[in-house]
Amino acid sequence: KQWYQRRVRGNAGRKAVIIKNQDDGTGDRPYGHALVVGISRYPKKINKQMGKKKQNKRGKIKPFVKVYNANHLMPTRYQLDLNVDKDVFNKNSIKDPSQKRKALTMVKTNLEEKYKSGKSRWFFQKLRI
Repeated sequence: KQWYQRRVRGNAGRKAVIIKNQDDGTGDRPYGHALVVGISRYPKKINKQMGKKKQNKRGKIKPFVKVYNANHLMPTRYQLDLNVDKDVFNKNSIKDPSQKRKALTMVKTNLEEKYKSGKSRWFFQKLRI
C-alpha cells in the first residue's frame, strides 16, 4: 500500500496509508475518496542511554482512521505493508464509535510493531515542510 501525506486541515502534513479507495465515488460521497490510516502523534526520539521503560513510553504512536477526499491526499514514492482486517476497516464500521476504537487499537499495535522492527523509518518521522 502506498503512503500518502494529508494536505488539508486536522491531520495536515501527517503521513498515512490508504486501506481502501473509491476512485469513482459513491452515493453519499460523489467524489473520489479513500479510507486512510495514519499517524496523528509520532514517536519521540530514543537514545541508548534511556532505560527500557522510557524507550517504550517514547515509542508510542497515536493513529487516526478516517475517510478523506482523494484531492486532499498527496501520493509519495514510499510503500508500507500494513496487515489489517478488511471486516474491521470499512466506512460503515468507522462511523460506529466502539468499532472505530477497536480499529484504532488494532492499527496502533500494528504500527508500533513496524516502528520497533526498524523498517520504514521515513514513515515514522515527522514531515518537515
